[in-house]
Order: sequence, then structure tokens, then C-alpha cells
Amino acid sequence: MTTATAGGSDAAPPAGKHPPERSERPDGTRPSRSVTGTRKTIATLFLLPALVLLGALVVYPIVYSVYRSFLDQAGTGFAGLDNYKALFTDDTIRTAVENNAIWVVFAPTVSTALGLIFAVLTERIRWGTAFKLVVFMPMAISMLAAGIIFRLVYDQAPERGVANAVWVGVHDTFTESAGYPKAHPLPVHPLKAGGAGSFVTKAPVHAGTPVQLPLVGVAPAKMPADADPAQAAPARSGKVTGTAWLDFTRGGGGKPNVIDTTELGLKGLKVEAVKEGKVVASATAAADGTFTLPASADGARLTLPASNFKEPYNGVDWLGPTLVTPGIIGSYVWMWAGFAMVLIAAGLAGLPRELLEAARVDGASEWQVFRRITVPMLAPVLAVVLVTLMINVLKIFDLVFIIAPGSSQDDANVLALQLYRSSFGTDADLGIGSAIAVLLLLLVIPVMIFNIRRIRKEGRR
Repeated sequence: MTTATAGGSDAAPPAGKHPPERSERPDGTRPSRSVTGTRKTIATLFLLPALVLLGALVVYPIVYSVYRSFLDQAGTGFAGLDNYKALFTDDTIRTAVENNAIWVVFAPTVSTALGLIFAVLTERIRWGTAFKLVVFMPMAISMLAAGIIFRLVYDQAPERGVANAVWVGVHDTFTESAGYPKAHPLPVHPLKAGGAGSFVTKAPVHAGTPVQLPLVGVAPAKMPADADPAQAAPARSGKVTGTAWLDFTRGGGGKPNVIDTTELGLKGLKVEAVKEGKVVASATAAADGTFTLPASADGARLTLPASNFKEPYNGVDWLGPTLVTPGIIGSYVWMWAGFAMVLIAAGLAGLPRELLEAARVDGASEWQVFRRITVPMLAPVLAVVLVTLMINVLKIFDLVFIIAPGSSQDDANVLALQLYRSSFGTDADLGIGSAIAVLLLLLVIPVMIFNIRRIRKEGRR
């Protein structure tokens, strides 16, 4: 009787059982299996449809675009590097490259910075969740809708554009607004053109004799809301008095140079008394149009300065050549700051609180905790957000196409928009369009490599 030691290699298998057979190849090696135990051949068969789609939708277009970039406009002749030279010699394309650089530097940085600030601050307020919802909500809007919204926001007319309505409101709070930009006298009025947009009385004025300064050309709807019906100024000894009013009666029937009951005073109109080219006195018309000048105005000619008739302040030309790119970047930040905030807030929730509290116990201020602990520990998350947004802005197209008007679209041009214009515009050149596509690919590759290295580094931790 043979007794096998426990764990010995000579132990017999239990009755009725056979040791598992090892599937071996003729050469004695075992077939290759993946980590999950699946044979590589089977895994390849399952991946084949995806690989075919990847090749058809990604690899082939890239290869063909590279090939097409070396052909001429017609696609029949070899152009060499001419299309690539055009990328840096054509003014329009060079502007697109410069604008793309501005986008890559500022849009991701500002969006990430705002997302970081929002994520940190919303941790300290009760209604933080509601605030995050409001900030993230623009992400639910398509680029097309956002472009239409901001095209209206940046409208030049303050009555339509929100940005200029706010800007003009702030400006007019601290600066006196213009009065009557299109006002002017009629030939029968006692006023004549004084040069440089001003008007002057045809004859000198004298104390004790009221002066009439009628003007026309102002729509009644444009008159100040607090203007009163015009009143004839009383004669005052040693004073020059007068009335400045809108000499226009709605529905007709009024008489020129006569103050009718329904005509309004030109409130705020500035009147100057000028002798020998020098201003000796000045006054401002009241709500009913009346004004009074001192005795020094006796014998002078009254002048209505050009400042009374300048165009009103209409705000900033947000979509002009100078500000169109910053304006569009602002709309992008409005959309994507919420995306950055959500990702950073998720990273912030995973920080070890005991480390932050230990720093506070050791006497660190909130700014020091934020700068020396919070931000360094959030560096991986911040890198993810920055890289994602950088790739996103390199292909920005729809916001620029929709927001920038035709007059300043060249100034707001970016590579993706120029790719569309070069490939499908009125004078399409697929050679240059393909060269721009290749350039965009080359710009994205370094960012992708950085991202892949960062992911592998995180995986090894």
C-alpha cells in the first residue's frame, strides 16, 4: 500500500476523476490568451468592425488629406509645398493662425480659472448646488444657439444689445449724455450756422429783451421725458433772458418762431454768450426751455455749441475689428466655465480634508491653503480641463461663424473657419483647405501626446 505525503506530487487523483488535460501545441507551447482569457484571434474578430470603421472614418481621411494638400486647386497637378507656403504668406490665413494662438492661450486659461474659483467658492455657500446648476446650464445650449444669443448681446444698438445697454447706462451715469443730435434751425429762424456744428444768433442780444432760440429736427419721441411745455421768458432788467424750444407742433398748425402750447422746451441745451471770439457767459436751459444770462452777455451773440448736437453715446462696437475676437472668446467662456467648474469640483471633493484642516490649525491663511495645498493637489484635474479645452478651441468654428458679422469675419478668422471657407467658399481651393486640415492635425498631436503621457503617468501611481 502506497501512502502519498500531503502536498506531494505523487498523490493519486480521487477515484473517478482525471487530472485536467493541458492543451498544448505540438511544439509544447500553450496558445496565447489575453488578460481576460480570450484567444487573440477571437478578440481580433470582435475588434475588426471597429477597426474597419476607424480606418474608413479616421485613417483614410487623414491620409487622403495629406495627399490632397500637395495638389493644386484643380487636384490634377502636383503643387509641392506651395499650399503650405500659402498658410504663412496669405494675410487671411496668417490672421487665422494668430487668432487660433490667442484662443489657445486665453480661452482655456480663463475658463479653467473661473471654474476653479466657482468650484472653491460654491463649497462655502449654502446654495452652492443651485449656483453650479446656473453656471453649468449654458453647456446644455448648442453652439448655434449660443452664437445667436451673443450676436444679440453684442448688438451695437443699446435698445437691442444687452452689453451696450449696460455700458451706455454706466457711461451716462457719470457723463452727461448728448442732447439733440439732429436739431437745426430753419432759414426763417433767428439762428444761423456758426461753423463746426454750432449755431449762432443772427444779431447781437441785449439785456431786457427776451431772446427766442427755436430749433427743429428732433423727433418728439426723442425729447427728454421730463421736458415741460415751453414758456416765454420774462424780460429782466440787466439780464439777458430767452427760451430755447422745439418749434414743432404735432399734427401741424403751429407757427414758426412762436411758442405754441404743445411745443416742448429743449431742456439741458447749453447757451453761450460770445464777444470778440471769447465766451463771456453761459447758461443751461431749464425744463421749459428758459435760460438767464448775466449783464456781461449784453451786446454779445448767443451761440449754441456743437456739443449740444453731437451723436449720443452708443457704447462699444463689440463686433468691430478690434474687439470681435475677445467678444467671441467671452461667449465661449460663458459656455465652458461650467464644464471646468464641475470637473474641478469633483476633484475638490476628493481632497483629504484632514490635510486642509491641519494647515489651518498650523496658522495658514485661506489664501495660503488655496495656493500651496488646494491648487497643487488639484493639478491633475486642472491639467485634464486645460488639455480638453485646448483641443476644443483648436477646432472652434461655429461661434466665430455665427457671431462675427461679415464686415469683421476676416478679423475674427480661425483655422477651422478658414478651412471651411477655403474648401467650400466661392473660390474653393481644396489644396489649401487640405493643408489647413493637416496643420490643425499637427497642432493637436502635441496636446494629445501630452495627454496620453499624463494618463499613463497617473495609471502607474
